[in-house]
Amino acid sequence: MPLYTVHFPVDVKEVDRAYYRQHLAGFLPRRVVDFHVHVWLKSFELETPAETRTANWPRLVAVDNSIEDLRATYRLMLPEQEVVPLVFGYPERQFSLQLTNDYAGRVAREYGLSCLMVSTPEWSAEALERQVVAGAFLGLKPYLSFAPVHIPSDQITIYDFLPHEHLEVANDHGWIVLLHIPRPARLKDPVNLQQMLEIERRYPGVRLVIAHIGRAYCAEDVGNAFQALRDTEHMVFDFSANTNVEVFEEALRAFGPRRLVFGSDLPIARMRMRRICENGSYINLVPPGLYGDVSGDAHMREVSPEESAGLSFFMYEQLFAFRQAAEAAGLSASDLEDVFYNNAARLIAGAGGRALD
Repeated sequence: MPLYTVHFPVDVKEVDRAYYRQHLAGFLPRRVVDFHVHVWLKSFELETPAETRTANWPRLVAVDNSIEDLRATYRLMLPEQEVVPLVFGYPERQFSLQLTNDYAGRVAREYGLSCLMVSTPEWSAEALERQVVAGAFLGLKPYLSFAPVHIPSDQITIYDFLPHEHLEVANDHGWIVLLHIPRPARLKDPVNLQQMLEIERRYPGVRLVIAHIGRAYCAEDVGNAFQALRDTEHMVFDFSANTNVEVFEEALRAFGPRRLVFGSDLPIARMRMRRICENGSYINLVPPGLYGDVSGDAHMREVSPEESAGLSFFMYEQLFAFRQAAEAAGLSASDLEDVFYNNAARLIAGAGGRALD
């Protein structure tokens, strides 16, 4: 009989236990804040879903992520850590925005967690403020899928889904804003960099966290971004769903360990995979058949059954990559406590959340 009964196919194998023992058990602090976690239920899906404007492969990993599944995931995958998640709903138009936000707020209250509200630029500043305050959210999770539908996906700018009037309210309240930047060039895109710097300058009260280190999943995604952003003082970067050692090390050397926070991007972080870069594009190597037909997805590639036997979890790959970068950058045990706990705890407390210490 399994120790935990869960509703998703997390099958912890010997390869996973060995990976954790060898690469993570002696590295990770006991206390961890996971700053990037989606919780939602499949029943929130709309009958007439909107067309998605992002990568398709994450939808192959999980149809939802209940709070019960999330808690079980941590127990199974990080058995020696005490993990506290910052939760928010699923930020896609094919799910009811009201239901996903209500669920995130409810489970946060029930389990003593902190949460962000998935926002849409269609709301007025007054409506946004009213909903965030009433739900005791600590800030916003805007997303490019909520940009006006007439704007082509490759032309979306940050302000198309995070308008100035929302930033003004967030600045006044000192809210967290967890930002997934748009555009095909990712972190090195000059429009993204100009707007990130403008937010830093015009809205110093916003606790701005750039998700996925600006979606710099390959070294080619960085360009001159770290030089352009080096002198910023407020923005923080989470390294969720990212496994690139070189990018991590460059970010650590540019910003130091107090400007990075751990995030998993669960539930996709329970994916069984290994990531590589080819010609500046990331590719997830996955077991044959595990995620259905992936032949049409440029970011997915099946490996042989023999190679797949050595694949472990996305989260483990991410954490081990960060370990390699941390050791190369000379991070101390105290620095790791900052990255995995203290930095996030300060952001949460500063935004009015429950003190974690």
